[in-house]
Amino acid sequence: MSARGRMLAAVLLLAGCGGGEPAAPEGFAGLGRTSDEYAQVEPGREFVFPADHGAHPGFRIEWWYVTANLRDAQGNDYGTQWTLFRYGLRPDADSPGWDDGNIWMGHAGVTTADDHRAAERLARGGVGQAGAEAASFRAWIDDWTLAGRPETGMHVRAGGDGFAFSLQLASRGPLVLQGDGGFSLKSRDGQASYYYSHPFLHASGELEIDGRRVEVSGPAWMDREWSSQPLAGDQLGWDWFSLRLDGGGRLMLFQLRHAGGGHYLSGTWIEPDGTATALEAGDVRLEAIAQATVADRDVPIHWTLAIPAQDFEVEVSALNPDAWMELGTPYWEGPVRVRGSASGVGYLEMTGY
Repeated sequence: MSARGRMLAAVLLLAGCGGGEPAAPEGFAGLGRTSDEYAQVEPGREFVFPADHGAHPGFRIEWWYVTANLRDAQGNDYGTQWTLFRYGLRPDADSPGWDDGNIWMGHAGVTTADDHRAAERLARGGVGQAGAEAASFRAWIDDWTLAGRPETGMHVRAGGDGFAFSLQLASRGPLVLQGDGGFSLKSRDGQASYYYSHPFLHASGELEIDGRRVEVSGPAWMDREWSSQPLAGDQLGWDWFSLRLDGGGRLMLFQLRHAGGGHYLSGTWIEPDGTATALEAGDVRLEAIAQATVADRDVPIHWTLAIPAQDFEVEVSALNPDAWMELGTPYWEGPVRVRGSASGVGYLEMTGY
């Protein structure tokens, strides 16, 4: 879901929008709040590109999300994250100027084995400061941009205090519809999103940390997701994996944690040619085996993950356990390493801790 729609209460507060006392949040970051007045996610939707690369103003929440696992010529590992969120204060919120009812938020991060940097941007829609255009795809907030064509190639750029990155993203495989043809269930009560990914991107370019520039390259992943109520009211956070395996396969997996246990788990096993197989809870064994104290929270940073039908059994561990995003609503997000029956790299996002 990457990420991922997690800041709604903080965005509304910081942007000064809405009147009176805020409604009591439901689920993590209010993502379980009822949304009957907005467009609803239903199975059987036909995705249309490039239109679906752009914004969907009838829905309440959506995001564009890119991560990359990078390496320099000396073999040092890095991770980058770029995310743009749109939150509609009302259905069909697009209007000219300050009458626009969209709030936009950007997150960016850079991680090394011993350092982590993060930044946040906020904007109101309608005045050109942030947005997303489909035809010649561009998503932006201030000078942070993701532009190009996801099917062929894009460029992503962002920066913050003491860091910046500029990467070309070359396509080396197809887009993948997650869940049931892009209909991605998030709970047993039927909450869902529309969700597709580009798990076959290759990044190359420049990364800068404290004025030191380095050329980097490695696999990258883009997620696109939109919904009006993606969580159930008792879902307090998630653990979200996107893994790029050295043999060419890919794996997306998420666990949405319920307050009373019985967490909801779903995912997609992706073959090197893009063939996707949906995964349910009974197909996967996922267990946290080690924690770290990060920002005074106990956060799982080492996991075991097995998919018996694929003869797949690995350990997933953080490159840097301290990859904490200390932003409007804090969460953990960083690169991971995969070791076991398969090897590879990936990204892990954990919220609600």
